[in-house]
Amino acid sequence: MTHVAEIVTFSLADSTTPEAFVKLSQSTEAFVRAAPGFAHRQLSQGEDGRWTDYVVWTDMKAAQNAAAQFPQQDFAAALMTAIKPDSIQMRHEKVLWNMTA
Repeated sequence: MTHVAEIVTFSLADSTTPEAFVKLSQSTEAFVRAAPGFAHRQLSQGEDGRWTDYVVWTDMKAAQNAAAQFPQQDFAAALMTAIKPDSIQMRHEKVLWNMTA
């Protein structure tokens, strides 16, 4: 089975602090964990201020289904308001190799 990485990079809206955004992101945890095909997720911020939300799904269908359901969730509006809309870049990639500790 080939896993799929959903990689979203973005910048925060000027009025959003990193701490507030992490808290908003944590409000998505129940939805993401319950989504069929969820495998792994991490959120990071680069030195340039850009953020990366990296989610691994068991397959492309699972990734696409979660993405389709995401906007209807209660947390979605607040989370999207916290991000600069024109900064969002989203892509899906096949995970070809994985290494853990």
